Amino acid sequence: MSSSPVSTSLPAQPYGRPPLRTVQVLGDGAGAGSCAHVRSLATGLAARGVRVTVCAPVQAEGEYDFTGAGAEFAPDAVSALRAACAGADVVHAHGVRAGLRAALAMRGRRVPLVVSWHGDGPTTAGALGRLSRMLERHVARAAAVVLGASSDLVDLARLRGARDARLAPVAVPAGPAGAEAADPGKVRAELGAVERPLLITVGSLVPHRGYSLLLDAAREWRALEPAPLLVIAGEGPLRAELSRRIQAEGLPVRLLGRRRDAAQLLAAADLAVLPSRRVARALLVQEALRVGVPLVATAVGGVPELVGEGAVLVPPGNAAALAAAVTGLLADPERRAALAVAGR
Repeated sequence: MSSSPVSTSLPAQPYGRPPLRTVQVLGDGAGAGSCAHVRSLATGLAARGVRVTVCAPVQAEGEYDFTGAGAEFAPDAVSALRAACAGADVVHAHGVRAGLRAALAMRGRRVPLVVSWHGDGPTTAGALGRLSRMLERHVARAAAVVLGASSDLVDLARLRGARDARLAPVAVPAGPAGAEAADPGKVRAELGAVERPLLITVGSLVPHRGYSLLLDAAREWRALEPAPLLVIAGEGPLRAELSRRIQAEGLPVRLLGRRRDAAQLLAAADLAVLPSRRVARALLVQEALRVGVPLVATAVGGVPELVGEGAVLVPPGNAAALAAAVTGLLADPERRAALAVAGR
């Protein structure tokens, strides 16, 4: 996978002129993909002599070390965001909520606003859906440019009134050398999957990730001999509900919580599974393709154009199709090997 630099990738200033300055804005609830993308942008821009300020929740700075990438850090408080935007040449917000905060902070200032739509938010109905669409319209029309991580998001931005909407298929930054070098046998032993297939999914435990559907599928394949073990790396508000189902139904599933070694877990797995109802360019999908782990994913958002022939796609919301795809791949090592090659 590769990605051309977009958005705030600006030429360095000539000698004797002040450096260009950009503000990168991350809101509450920004996903791992958005945070990793901003750190990658900050690294590249700082190397080109651009001054970068990242406005983000304090916990995001603690986990992604934007200052270590050469950026200045400012908390995402309204006053700090206004102050940071005051001297910027370009403001780049990541997500609709961050775009709204940036637009309000920049009100009255003639500074270009770029908004990246990464597409991890759920589609909602009723009053919340109407409010979501209203916010999307406001942000789309306030932005000089909207960058969509997938074609469907570009279409959505245009539908919401964006003056300029462009495809920006950002690739997940590669991890440090040797990040997947952990002994797969040791990883599998620690998880309890030495003599049984190991399945993995990664992501926050929130409704639109489709974990209830995944547990429905796990109920189908638990009759296999040996039964595959599904591990879910992530944390979120659905943990208690998922735990109750796993225990009550005797499902071969483990909730691992938030893990910093997700790349090593993925590299040790037989299959990766993405059951999401909506997603643009999921980190799990990109990492599975990169390390050559066969993938079963729902055909939603930007997933089909991302994976091409490198994964098995199933309709969203269909637990039987998801279970059948997993079962079929586990029984077909040649197909798994072909997917690994196609994914890379």
